Amino acid sequence: MAENSSLAIDPRSGFCRSNSTFYSKRNPIPLPKNDFLDVTTFISARAHHGQIAFIDAATGRHLTFSQLWRAVDSVATCLSDMGIRKGHVVLLLSPNSIFFPIVCLSVMSLGAIITTTNPLNTPGEIGKQIADSKPVLAFTIAPLLPKLAGSTIPIVLLDDDVNGNATGAKIVTTLHQMMKTEPSGSRVRDRVNQDDTATLLYSSGTTGASKGVVSSHRNLIAMVQTVINRFSLEVGERFICTVPMFHIYGLVAFATGLLASGSTVIVLSKFEMHDMLSTIEKYRATYLPLVPPILVAMVNAADQIQKKYDLSSLHSALSGGAPLSKEVIEGFLEKYPNVKILQGYGLTESTGIGASTDSLEESRRYGTAGMLSPSMEAMVVDPESGKALTVNQTGELWLRGPSVMKGYFSNPEATTSTLDSKGWLRTGDLCYMDQDGFIFIVDRLKELIKYKGYQVPPAELEALLLTHPEILDAAVIPFPDKEVGQFPMAYVVRKPGSKLSETQVMEFVGKQVAPYKRIRRVAFVASIPKNPSGKILRKDLIKLATSASNL
Repeated sequence: MAENSSLAIDPRSGFCRSNSTFYSKRNPIPLPKNDFLDVTTFISARAHHGQIAFIDAATGRHLTFSQLWRAVDSVATCLSDMGIRKGHVVLLLSPNSIFFPIVCLSVMSLGAIITTTNPLNTPGEIGKQIADSKPVLAFTIAPLLPKLAGSTIPIVLLDDDVNGNATGAKIVTTLHQMMKTEPSGSRVRDRVNQDDTATLLYSSGTTGASKGVVSSHRNLIAMVQTVINRFSLEVGERFICTVPMFHIYGLVAFATGLLASGSTVIVLSKFEMHDMLSTIEKYRATYLPLVPPILVAMVNAADQIQKKYDLSSLHSALSGGAPLSKEVIEGFLEKYPNVKILQGYGLTESTGIGASTDSLEESRRYGTAGMLSPSMEAMVVDPESGKALTVNQTGELWLRGPSVMKGYFSNPEATTSTLDSKGWLRTGDLCYMDQDGFIFIVDRLKELIKYKGYQVPPAELEALLLTHPEILDAAVIPFPDKEVGQFPMAYVVRKPGSKLSETQVMEFVGKQVAPYKRIRRVAFVASIPKNPSGKILRKDLIKLATSASNL
């Protein structure tokens, strides 16, 4: 906070009354002054003593740091020979693999832009992203070729299975061929500025249509510095990559950030509980990044897990995607006493950075998303009046800092409604900041249920439902109603053998909340649909509820 020494900042909360801004209490991150710098060069130039960069959990194949950087150089040479230049967009459609980072780093080193997409997306959804981002080249694996069947983009295969091409796709080469190329020092390289675009990631669109988030090299460099400074990593740390690399969390931490520290990343191509646990044991992993549903599953099955797997190497679990409740944190610490839980909060729009808990003591501020990340500023703004609020008052969280995106791709309206002229990002999350500078996310602004003009946060009702001994999982959505506008409806997953009825669910909640927050409709389901980071896909449930009611 030294750089803001001229302002009167409350050292306890980080709040400054004169401009209604909360400042981070963490030490500011050092950022490179050189304007002409790309994130690949920045990461590769960082000194460390690490040996192995990536391990493929399934095959045991690994890439040392020197092999990785040579491969990046070779692939960048080939891309340059193919005419890929600064500003060109390259699509990457692939599950997690040790080759995913090579593609990202090579593309960005040329000043070209990487756009990733979820392998589970339909050809129609991928087609929309292609139409929007206009990539000049695509990287994918043979089994996913049918997803690109309608496009004429030249394709590089990440695997060598060229024979699997029954789709008539235009395959120009394979990644392994590219990696065999001698790197050329004389290749055409445009000068890359830190403000140039590096990535174009499509936000999950949990509340609306998916939008392309434009992040610069400066954004990614700030993110790398935040990740490295947060963990002050020792050589020998081993991270399990359980989260998708196409998602901001996976791309930020695993495909780029952690490389700069010399840590080893063990890559799982898809998430499967047994694979994850046996990989921790086999490779003596020390850090386990995950999303809340995996953490909950580890608590529920702890006794069987500990009989079957040796997880003694593990010292930290990193959770992101949604805040953890007191029950989950304490349940986990009771079952895994030697593993500390650290949480993080961020958006695609802020390059995955925003707030974090960096010690077990901080995580035990139950329900917190953490303290502001280094060099990050926040405002809490009343969504109705637009007035900036103070400590312990609830409003929309606005963030400003070096990792905040440039804007949405080819979408000036969405950009102006999300980023203001002073660089503040409206997160769409309702929160309050307590007297010690901890952020508590109450709910998504757009997901509030409006019952007779009252605002009902679904997350509050979901947390309450999860305290019922017979409820395994739950989601609450707004159900349209002519008289009251909307009322809360719950989707509930019962524990095996439970005979819990709709009435019992409604009564359980009704006893504990104000009348306007009561659940007025219940449906039992086998599972709650969630996106890869563990966020409930309320859109899908709203569609399901309204279509069922029209039958």
